[in-house]
Amino acid sequence: MKKLALHWKILIGMVLGILFGFWMTAYSWGPEFVKDWISPFGTIFVRLLKLIAIPLILASLIKGISDLKDISKFSNIGLRTIGIYIVTTIIAITIGLILVNIIQPGDGISEETVARLSNTYAEDSGVQSKITEAGKDRGPLQFLVDMVPDNALKAMGTNSLMLQVIFFAIFLGISMLLIGEKPAKPLKDFFDSLNDVVLKMVDLIMLSAPFAVFALLAQVVVTAGDPEILKRLLSYSGVVLFGLILMIGFYVTIVSVFTKRNPFWFLNKISPAQLLAFSTSSSAATLPVTMERVEEHIGVDKEVSSFVLPVGATINMDGTSLYQAVASVFIMQVLWPEGLTMGNQLTIVLTALLASIGSAAVPGAGMVMLVIVLEAVGFPPDKLPIALALIFAVDRPLDMCRTVINVTGDATVSMLVAKSVGKLGEPNVKEWDDHYDEVK
Repeated sequence: MKKLALHWKILIGMVLGILFGFWMTAYSWGPEFVKDWISPFGTIFVRLLKLIAIPLILASLIKGISDLKDISKFSNIGLRTIGIYIVTTIIAITIGLILVNIIQPGDGISEETVARLSNTYAEDSGVQSKITEAGKDRGPLQFLVDMVPDNALKAMGTNSLMLQVIFFAIFLGISMLLIGEKPAKPLKDFFDSLNDVVLKMVDLIMLSAPFAVFALLAQVVVTAGDPEILKRLLSYSGVVLFGLILMIGFYVTIVSVFTKRNPFWFLNKISPAQLLAFSTSSSAATLPVTMERVEEHIGVDKEVSSFVLPVGATINMDGTSLYQAVASVFIMQVLWPEGLTMGNQLTIVLTALLASIGSAAVPGAGMVMLVIVLEAVGFPPDKLPIALALIFAVDRPLDMCRTVINVTGDATVSMLVAKSVGKLGEPNVKEWDDHYDEVK
C-alpha cells in the first residue's frame, strides 16, 4: 500500500483539529481541557522547530557561501534576491490597495459595530503593546543598525534577532573564503556536518506534524472571539483573503513562466510548509521545513536556498504587506475618510515596503507594522486604539493566512534566483530512516 503523503497527513490533522475544537466549545469545560491537555503538544512542536532554526541558518548559510569558491557569485545571488523581494512586496501592496479601494469594505461597518469593538478590544493589553512598540523612536536607518549584532552568541539566543544571525553567518562565510581552502577546511567540515544533522532533525520533527497541527488548530478554535463580531468583519476579511489568493496565483504564474515547472507540482511540493505556516502563524518556525522542502523536494541548490530563504523569512512579507494596505485603508474608510488621498495611499506603499524590510527587529510584526503605516499617513493618534480594536478580532486567522503567502513567496523567489544562476536541479529527497539500518 502506498504511503500517505505528508501534506495529506497534515491536512487531515488540521481538519480533525478544527472539528475537535468546535466539539469542545459545546461544553463548558471544553476550552479549558484543550488548553491544559491538547495545546501543549502544539506548543512543543513549534518550540522544536524554533529550536533548530538558528543552527540551521548558521550551518546552511555558512556551508552555502563556503561552497561558492567565488565571492562575486554570492553578490550576484544577493542582489537578485533583494531586488525580486522588493518587486514582489510592491506588487502585493498594490494588489491590496486596488482591492480595498474597489470593494470598500469599510462602508459596511456601522457605528454600533465600531463602538462594540472599541469597548471589547481598545484597552486590550495586546493592542496597547503594539502601539507602544511602534511608538519607539526609530530613525530611517535603524533597521541597518539592528542587523549588526554586538554579541553573536546573544543574537543566536533568540529567534527575533534572526537578521543579526544572518549577518554573522555571511560575515563568517566570506571570511572563510578569504583565508583559503586549506585553513578553512576544518571549520567547513564542521558546518557541513552540522547542516546534515539539523536537516535530519527536521525530518524527525516532521513525523509529529499531523498531531501537532491538530493541537494547534483545536486551540485556535476554542480561543476564537465573538462570532457576531467576526461576521461583521467578514467583508474586510474577505478582501484580505481574496488578495492573498491573487498572490498565490501570481506566484504560480511566474513559477510556470520563468522556471518552466508545473505550478501544481510546485504547490504540492511546498504544501507541508504552507500548512505549517498556517498552523503556527510563524515564518521563522516554518523556516526549517521550508528549506527542507525547497532543497530536497523542489531541487533548489543549497548555495541559493541557504541565503534566499533565511533572508526571506525576515524581510519578505508579501502577505503581511498586502494586509497592511487593506487594513490601513479599511480603517481610514471607517474612522478617517478624509485621509483617503492619493498622496496618503502612495505613502502607504512606501511605508509598508520599508516596514516589511525593517520589521525583523520588531516583535509582533503585523500589527506593529500597521501602526507605523497609519502614523506615516498622519492618522489621528487618539484613534489608534480604536483602529487596532477594529481589526483585532480577526487578526489571528488572517495572520495564519498571510503567513502562508509569506512562505510561498520565499519558496517562489528561491526558485527564480536558482533558475537565473543555473542552480535549479532535480529533487533529491532524503527520509528520516535512510541510515537507520546502520545503527539499529
